[in-house]
Amino acid sequence: MIKLNTHLGAIILSGGYLSNLIAHTASSCFGVVQMNPAGASQGVRTAVFRSEPRDNGVKVYQGKSNGALSVDLHITVMYGVNVGAITESIINKVRYVCERETGLKTETVNVFVDGMENSQED
Repeated sequence: MIKLNTHLGAIILSGGYLSNLIAHTASSCFGVVQMNPAGASQGVRTAVFRSEPRDNGVKVYQGKSNGALSVDLHITVMYGVNVGAITESIINKVRYVCERETGLKTETVNVFVDGMENSQED
């Protein structure tokens, strides 16, 4: 749960909303084949329910002192594309969408490339 205090009162964002927003934003970027589980709990949840959760591959943290967000993303990219360009695009897009939709500053966006896949069927 993310809490934002304003002059009008407190705004509380559920962790699920923010994770789903970030996962949708990252997976819609060019070159991203899929989102991978970010940690053991997401991996177990994927295996037990045999479906990919909407927030798969996303971990969101809120700083205690400044309230800024930190985001970790785990992705698989398309084989043959420039990984540096893809990750830079994801970082910029996720930071922009988070700040526009929530009003919270996004301090860091860490993108972990877990693998590469050929997305074309031969």
